[in-house]
Amino acid sequence: MRTVIGVIAASLAGLAAAPGALAQQSVKIGLILPYSGQFADTATQMDNAIKLFVKQNGDTVAGKKIEFVRKDSGGTAPDVAKRLAQELVVRDRVDILAGFVLTPNALAAADVSVEAKKFMVVMNAATAIVTTRSPYMVRTSVTIPQLNETFGAWAATKGKIRRAYSMVSDYAPGHDAEQAFQLGFKSAGGQIVGAVRFPMTNPDFSAFVQRAKDSKAEAIFIFVPGGTQPAALGKALAERGIDTAKTRVLGQGELTDDEARVAMGDASLGILTVFHYDHNHDSAKNRAFVKAFNGEYGGRNPNVFAIGGYDGMYLIYEALKKTNGSADAEALVGASRGMKWESPRGPMSIDPLTRDVVQTVYIRRVQKVGGRLLNVEIDKVENVKDPVKARMK
Repeated sequence: MRTVIGVIAASLAGLAAAPGALAQQSVKIGLILPYSGQFADTATQMDNAIKLFVKQNGDTVAGKKIEFVRKDSGGTAPDVAKRLAQELVVRDRVDILAGFVLTPNALAAADVSVEAKKFMVVMNAATAIVTTRSPYMVRTSVTIPQLNETFGAWAATKGKIRRAYSMVSDYAPGHDAEQAFQLGFKSAGGQIVGAVRFPMTNPDFSAFVQRAKDSKAEAIFIFVPGGTQPAALGKALAERGIDTAKTRVLGQGELTDDEARVAMGDASLGILTVFHYDHNHDSAKNRAFVKAFNGEYGGRNPNVFAIGGYDGMYLIYEALKKTNGSADAEALVGASRGMKWESPRGPMSIDPLTRDVVQTVYIRRVQKVGGRLLNVEIDKVENVKDPVKARMK
């Protein structure tokens, strides 16, 4: 049986020998996103931002027409993602792989990136190790430790919290968040007085919240995926009598996203979160981005998945300009290293050593502004690198 490497190599050799291959006038981008299933809305946000970027900046870069081939992974499906990446390279002959909402899918496609020597832009998948799996990969989103280790240190210093309890979803991103927050918190002098992991599917939040309350910690750190769980957890906090004025509730940004705040109502007031983007971020660049996104998509606001896709396209366009349209993976990676730009989220860059995003991390508090519950930025930490890879150097 022919190996995947052999199939790809043979296909690429045939392409190189094909008449006119050297005069290719387009650059094909293969997008692998969960267009169906429980993460379909996430894919919609990211793809809408990609489409908006192309509309604003044109579909030609350095003399090359930008084309897209879209593939649906259907959710967390690494085997499917790898097969789709192979099809994109061998059958569709794409030059760049992009998208990747979910870590398992990004890790699986990384193998194809390595084998086929294809530039790969991760626009969301946030587990720290992702970019170590292919030398041709760059990330434009965030890493979970980048957020939560920073947050842990902030909580113990500027937040003046000494004793915290940790409760997270029992899967890889939850583990990353737990470990990062605890490391940052303890390194800055804080004490973790208890920790629990709850199942991803239909957890009984009330029981876990009661355990956290019984610990008498000054703060509870929470990590749950987006969707319906933040609102359900907020309801459990209210039912168990957690007063955010007395017990600080901390979490990653999903905990107080737009839908969660609406569902929780005033129970969300005072919750502190850490994130790298919010559509209410106050900058001229972001106001213009949000206005354009609203206008294009029926008044809907962009979220972190949208900003990952938007900045991912900026990186691809700028890298192609530097390579004069060459889609060679080595050349595109070289063009991406150290790249800096002003994003709607704020200043950001690509670490020249790790090929990972460097950006501002924002600390927010839920407050009422003009009668609306909003995530209000109360502090920020600038030029934050992924701490996991920083320790690996």
